Amino acid sequence: MPHLKLFFLLLSIFFTSSLAANVTYDRRSLIIDGQRKLLISASIHYPRSVPGMWPGLVKTAKEGGIDVIETYVFWNGHELSPDNYYFGGRYDLLKFVKIVQQARMYLILRVGPFVAAEWNFGGVPVWLHYVPGTVFRTNSEPFKYHMQKFMTLIVNIMKKEKLFASQGGPIILAQAKNEYGDTERIYGDGGKPYAMWAANMALSQNIGVPWIMCQQYDAPDPVINTCNSFYCDQFTPNSPNKPKMWTENWPGWFKTFGAPDPHRPHEDIAFSVARFFQKGGSLQNYYMYHGGTNFGRTSGGPFITTSYDYNAPIDEYGLARLPKWGHLKELHRAIKSCEHVLLYGEPINLSLGPSQEVDVYTDSSGGCAAFISNVDEKEDKIIVFQNVSYHVPAWSVSILPDCKNVVFNTAKVGSQTSQVEMVPEELQPSLVPSNKDLKGLQWETFVEKAGIWGEADFVKNGFVDHINTTKDTTDYLWYTVSLTVGESENFLKEISQPVLLVESKGHALHAFVNQKLQGSASGNGSHSPFKFECPISLKAGKNDIALLSMTVGLQNAGPFYEWVGAGLTSVKIKGLNNGIMDLSTYTWTYKIGLQGEHLLIYKPEGLNSVKWLSTPEPPKQQPLTWYKAVVDPPSGNEPIGLDMVHMGKGLAWLNGEEIGRYWPRKSSIHDKCVQECDYRGKFMPNKCSTGCGEPTQRWYHVPRSWFKPSGNILVIFEEKGGDPTKIRFSRRKTTGVCALVSEDHPTYELESWHKDANENNKNKATIHLKCPENTHISSVKFASYGTPTGKCGSYSQGDCHDPNSASVVEKLCIRKNDCAIELAEKNFSKDLCPSTTKKLAVEAVCS
Repeated sequence: MPHLKLFFLLLSIFFTSSLAANVTYDRRSLIIDGQRKLLISASIHYPRSVPGMWPGLVKTAKEGGIDVIETYVFWNGHELSPDNYYFGGRYDLLKFVKIVQQARMYLILRVGPFVAAEWNFGGVPVWLHYVPGTVFRTNSEPFKYHMQKFMTLIVNIMKKEKLFASQGGPIILAQAKNEYGDTERIYGDGGKPYAMWAANMALSQNIGVPWIMCQQYDAPDPVINTCNSFYCDQFTPNSPNKPKMWTENWPGWFKTFGAPDPHRPHEDIAFSVARFFQKGGSLQNYYMYHGGTNFGRTSGGPFITTSYDYNAPIDEYGLARLPKWGHLKELHRAIKSCEHVLLYGEPINLSLGPSQEVDVYTDSSGGCAAFISNVDEKEDKIIVFQNVSYHVPAWSVSILPDCKNVVFNTAKVGSQTSQVEMVPEELQPSLVPSNKDLKGLQWETFVEKAGIWGEADFVKNGFVDHINTTKDTTDYLWYTVSLTVGESENFLKEISQPVLLVESKGHALHAFVNQKLQGSASGNGSHSPFKFECPISLKAGKNDIALLSMTVGLQNAGPFYEWVGAGLTSVKIKGLNNGIMDLSTYTWTYKIGLQGEHLLIYKPEGLNSVKWLSTPEPPKQQPLTWYKAVVDPPSGNEPIGLDMVHMGKGLAWLNGEEIGRYWPRKSSIHDKCVQECDYRGKFMPNKCSTGCGEPTQRWYHVPRSWFKPSGNILVIFEEKGGDPTKIRFSRRKTTGVCALVSEDHPTYELESWHKDANENNKNKATIHLKCPENTHISSVKFASYGTPTGKCGSYSQGDCHDPNSASVVEKLCIRKNDCAIELAEKNFSKDLCPSTTKKLAVEAVCS
C-alpha cells in the first residue's frame, strides 16, 4: 500500500508539473504543444483574497469552465522599500501560482509592473516617486532601471521554480506594460521609445512563452497587442500574424465611496463573449472573475471602496454569484463545443438583416458551427438560416455547434439564482482570563488628541502637500494653527458664529477647534478636490485649530498620475470684525499620522503601548477614538462581513490583520438608479446602478482564516463618531434558490455533438436547483407551471397555472441538496393551455 501511495503521489507531481512545453501562436490562436487552443481566462488577484481562499477560488473558476487564471504582479506589495522584498501572506505569489498549477490550469502573469487596477498608486511603489529624476511610465532612466530590476526578479523567481510553460509550468503568457497606448502620445518624445524599450526588455528575459501588451496599438513583433473593453468583437490585432485576444472583459465595475452600486447584466456579458468568439477571438479574460477585497490601505482611485467585488461571477466572499456564474458556465460549454472548427475552419459571414448576421465556420473534416446574432437593441427577430427559422432575442447570440441546433442563447437564462443574505450576529465576548468576570461584551477605548501629539514633526509658513509629506505611510496629516480672538469681536456678543472656509486638493477633512469636532468634508470618486464651509465655535483668547487631512487611496492611473497631490490649499475665517482672515500664510505646525498608528496599538505586540479605558458603556459619537474588544468567531462556516453601518469613518483590524478602511457613506438619492435593468444595448458603468440613498459599502470582509478559536482582538479607529455597540458580524449565507425556465429553452446535450445531433439528443427543458454543501431544500415557497411572471423573490402566477405544480416540485426536491424538475408530461398536465409556451418558476428555501 505505501508503494501504491508513492506511485500516485509521483503521478500527481508529474501531471501538475507538465501542463505545457511549447507555446507559440499564429493568426488564429495560441498554439500549445502543437495544438491551437481556445481559452477562457479569469482574473483573480492574489492579494485581494487570502491564501486560505485561493484553492476554493481556483476550484470554483475551473468548475465554471475556466481554463486560465490571470493575475497582475503587485510591485508595491512586494518591494516595500528599495531591495526590501516581501512575498509572504497575501503576497505569496509562488504559492498562488502553484495552486493554479495543481488545479491543472494555465496562468497569465501580468508582470507589468504598472497595474492601474484601482490599486493604490497603480501598483508602483510610492518610494520610487522620490528617487531623484524619476518620472513614471516614460523614458526616464531611474524608472526604467527599477522597473527592469523588479521584472527580472519576478521572472527569475518563476524560472527558478520552473513555472513557465517552456519549463513544464502553467504560465503560458506574460504581460509587459499595461494600458499605455492611449496615453503614450501625452508623454511626448518619451512615450514611444519607452514602450519599445519595455517590449525589448521583456523579450530579452527569454521566458519561452509569448509576451502581450494590452491596449498597446504599436506593440512590436513578436509581442501581441490585446484588447481591454466591455466589447472587443471589432478589435483587430496590429499584425495579421497575431491572434485576437481580449485581456479585460469587465463583467461589472468598481465602486467608490458615496456612489451607487454598478451592475452588469449577465445576458450582456454573455453576448459580448459570444460576439468575440463569433468574430474570430481565441482568448478571452474576465476582469474580474473574482474581485475580492482591498484589504488595509491598498485601494486606489482615490475613493475606491474596500470591497472590490466588481459584480464578478465569484463574489467578494468567494461564493459563486448566481445566475451570472452559471449562465457563463453554460456559455463556456457551448463555445468549447465549437473549439476545433472555430480554430481550424474559415468563417463565412452572411448578413440576414440590418442588425442580424450569421458567421459560419467549416473545417476540412466536415465540422460546422454557426453563431447567429441579433444586435438590434429593441426587437426580437425570426431569422431564417439554411431554411430553418430561429427566434433570436434582441441583443443576443445563438450558438449552433452543428449549424442546425441551438444549444445556447445569450439572452435565455436557465441557471438558478441564489438568494444571499447577510445574517447578523451579536459580537460574542471571548471567555479569556481578562474577560472571565464579564457578562457582556466589553469595549475598551483610547482617545487621540486632536492636533499635535508628542513632538511636532515640523513647522512651516503656509501649506505642504499631504502626499509628499506622509509619503503614504499613513492616511492622516494634522495641519494645526493657533488663533487669538479679541474680546471685542462682535460674534462673541451675538448669536452668529464665524465660518471656517477650507479649500483642499483632497481627499477628506475633519475640522477641530479647541479639541471639538466642528465638521467634516470630502471630495468624491469623480472629483477629489473640495471646498468646505462650516460655522465654528471660537472663544475669546487663544484658539487651537486642528485640521485632520486624509487620503482615501492614491491616484492609480492617468498620465503623470504620480504628481497628483492632496491636502489643504486655503484656510480662511469669515465673520470677524476685520472681515475675512486668511490663515493660509500663517505658521502651521504639522504632525504625520496618529499616535495609535505610531504605537501600533492595532497589533498584538503594540496593544499595551497605551492605557486603554474600560467603561460599562463605550462612548458613542465620539471622534478620534480607538475601540478594542476581545471576541469569539461567529458561528457556522459561512464567510464573514463586519457590519459598520452605525459607524462613521475609519480603519478596522482583527488580530492585527488589516480589514481596511470603512466608510458607510451614502450615495445620493438623486443618483441614477434602476429597479429593473434592461440588458439590451451597450453597457456603461452607470447604466444599471442600484442602492441610491444607501451606504456604498456596509459590510467589510473578514476572512475566516483570520479568526482564532477564541480571544480574537477587534480594533476599530473611528475618526468622527459612531456607535460601537451596534457593530455586528454578519454571515454571508445562501438562504434560497430560484429558477424560471421556458419550454423552448435550448436543451441539447453538448456532449452529443461528436455524433449527429437530432431530436433524439434533445432533452426536455429542466430546472436544476442546488443548495450549498451540507444544506438541503427544506420547503418550496413558490412553484408554478404555466405562465408565471416576475423574478426571484417576487414570482406570481399567471392566467395559466397547473395546480399540482407545488406538489410535483416538493416530491422531487424536499430534503435533497439538489434536484432536477423536467418540464415534461410525466410531471405536468399536457392539456394545460395548449397554444401557450409554458414556463416553470420555482423558489425554494435552503436550510
